[in-house]
Amino acid sequence: MKLSFTSFSEIITLAKEMETKRIVIAKAEDNHVLDAVKLILDEGLNLAFTLVGDKAAMNTIAKDLSLPLEDMKLIHAASDLEASRIAVKEVASGEGDFLMKGLVSTRILLKEVLKEEHGLRTGRIMSHLAAFEMPHYDRILFMTDGGINPTPSLEEKQQIIDNAVQFISALGISDPKVAVLAAVETVNPKMEATLDGAVLSKMQDRGQIKEGIVEGPLALDNAVSKEAAAQKGISGPVAGKADILLVPDIESGNLLGKSITFLGGGTMAGVVVGAAVPVVLTSRADSKRSKMVSMALAALSAGTS
Repeated sequence: MKLSFTSFSEIITLAKEMETKRIVIAKAEDNHVLDAVKLILDEGLNLAFTLVGDKAAMNTIAKDLSLPLEDMKLIHAASDLEASRIAVKEVASGEGDFLMKGLVSTRILLKEVLKEEHGLRTGRIMSHLAAFEMPHYDRILFMTDGGINPTPSLEEKQQIIDNAVQFISALGISDPKVAVLAAVETVNPKMEATLDGAVLSKMQDRGQIKEGIVEGPLALDNAVSKEAAAQKGISGPVAGKADILLVPDIESGNLLGKSITFLGGGTMAGVVVGAAVPVVLTSRADSKRSKMVSMALAALSAGTS
């Protein structure tokens, strides 16, 4: 089992060596998404594609990008809802391994994923998991949930931890370390994030969280820096060595993620986890390499749990 990934290049290499996985893209007539598909073909990742959307529009974009569609499965859909429904049914029936959002509303796609009839629900909430490659950090760092759940409850935070740990374990990282973040590393009854951190840590001690290693509350510095943790006298298996940062709410996660990418020169990849299959959910502003890594992460995890 791996201790961690040092760069996105390692993830890309693994995606070249894995068995072929098929990604189903809902509303695929998107220049940015299809440009990332072309990069995947150029780089030689073992991914096959089912493109659901307006066939004429997909063909026009592909021609402009010099993207060959001959070996891809194309399914026509005239609307967001139809494209989402078809894409989800393709995965639910075993014709695809995981999903990706194209030029479709996130709300419409995830609503379709959660319909009981498709059998993709797991009983846990869905959450966003981001992966960051940073120029001044020695490994890939994961963060959750900065994209789906605005103000998760304690119970929801437990499910978000379970989602992230299951996904990252499927990548081959043994016993991922989860830091429950707060502004400080001491329990303060007036600061709910510190209380949640302490409770989640104790829940693992009592066997209520069975996978991964959970510790909290931890401030950001002593979660990622061994030196900062040592200066504050904080020891333990997670302090300074976190694989996953659990943020208190969507606002703190959004701010942390954008600070890393826009101010710190980092690159983000991300997936939505918690359903039976990963859902690649990227921004149009993400680079095509970021989209490629997001697809590679989802492919490496899909079908392993």
